[in-house]
Amino acid sequence: MAYKTVNPYNNELVKEYPSATADDIEKALSTGYALYKKWRDEPAASRADALHKIADLLRKNEDELAKIATTDMGKLYAESKGEVELCAIIADYYADNGAEMLKPTPISSRNTGDAEIYHQSTGVLMMVEPWNFPYYQIMRVFAPNFMVGNPMILKHASNTPGSAEAFEKIVKDSGAAAGSLTNLFASYDQVSEIIADPRVQGVALTGSKRGGQSVAENAGKNLKKNSMELGGSDAFVVLSDADVDKAVDLAWRVRIYNAGQVCTSDKRFIVADNLYDEFLKKLKANFEKLVPGDPMDPKTTIAPMNSKRAKEKLQGQIDKAVAGGAKVYYGNEPVDLPGQFLQPTILTDIDKDNPEFYDEMFGPVAQVFKVGSDQEAIDLANDSELGLGGIVVSEDAQHGKAVAEKIETGMVFVNSFLVSLPELPFGGVKGSGYGRELSQLGLNAFTNEKLIVTAQEPDWNNPAGGLAVFNGK
Repeated sequence: MAYKTVNPYNNELVKEYPSATADDIEKALSTGYALYKKWRDEPAASRADALHKIADLLRKNEDELAKIATTDMGKLYAESKGEVELCAIIADYYADNGAEMLKPTPISSRNTGDAEIYHQSTGVLMMVEPWNFPYYQIMRVFAPNFMVGNPMILKHASNTPGSAEAFEKIVKDSGAAAGSLTNLFASYDQVSEIIADPRVQGVALTGSKRGGQSVAENAGKNLKKNSMELGGSDAFVVLSDADVDKAVDLAWRVRIYNAGQVCTSDKRFIVADNLYDEFLKKLKANFEKLVPGDPMDPKTTIAPMNSKRAKEKLQGQIDKAVAGGAKVYYGNEPVDLPGQFLQPTILTDIDKDNPEFYDEMFGPVAQVFKVGSDQEAIDLANDSELGLGGIVVSEDAQHGKAVAEKIETGMVFVNSFLVSLPELPFGGVKGSGYGRELSQLGLNAFTNEKLIVTAQEPDWNNPAGGLAVFNGK
């Protein structure tokens, strides 16, 4: 696996990076494990200052970090800057709240003494992260586990090595202990070896279903706890009572943010039949205004895709969908620029027999469906192998909420852009994976939930205790 930055705007090779060696891996494991044992004897609060420092350094270096991310994978510079700020927000949140959230949780239990759940670290974690948000994807796992006391090894995407290196440098410059986060330009075979190592106790992956299945199989074989965020084909449901202008203003932004390369970016637009024609017309009008170009230029409003491979894959999906009966309502024309640009495209008339009906289209393509009732919308939204997020639009928020409750995903937002904030849990169901990142749930994703019961003296006459333990003897 060659780690290199190829600028997707102009196809220029920026830099190649050396692959991890066996010595690099052993050093990362031994340093991380030694740090884990050291951190076990230190309170979580002792790490808060370093995490605040990381947030400060992110903000101080925002412009340079944003440029690195944009060069790595092509997103708009303004979007890259927003990503850096979000990372700083997440770091500050866990620095401010992590120690308090990790305090023992008391349990009310009769005749046992004082019962508490301790939330303790478990060991070194292996992180496998994707390219689409090259800093945020790391921070989602790093910040909570840094407070918990789980050192981390990072394997980032092969096309965003500059971002991985830059994040690791921020952690080092903060004064955080060596081994807090170690970036390795590792192959998948090396990742498997790392997961199998007894010093590693957990695996966090965000990526494709195929990648998740492979890593989860290896983690399961080695009895390592893991969390999987595997993408989504989220539904954007426009109910019959929605304001179509508000719905469209939300819809086009959702679909082209980060050039449509977002796991939680709605890809299937399910629209009530009384609004369908107007929705399509206005969505097209917004797509027509988008300006492709240099993602560093503030005048550019649609960025290139992250790589030649990604663009070719998405174009192949469009072609396959059209061959299977889908209609191109707008787009699917070449873009006269040298980079990996794909014209924002609207597809309609995709039925269940279409070979692309169940596939996630990871890029600026909107699939629009017409439905005749709320129940039909719900059924179509749930007719998916994936279940990550979604949006429901209604003039009546309670109506929208009632529909949202019936959608089979990990997250649904009513009348709102799907946002990621540190206090909100992030994750999905079905083929979108399992486990949660961020919030209290993300903080405890890789903790040992240890029960400690402190009794003054044994109660041999307790029928729920001594008799159960000693089988009546």
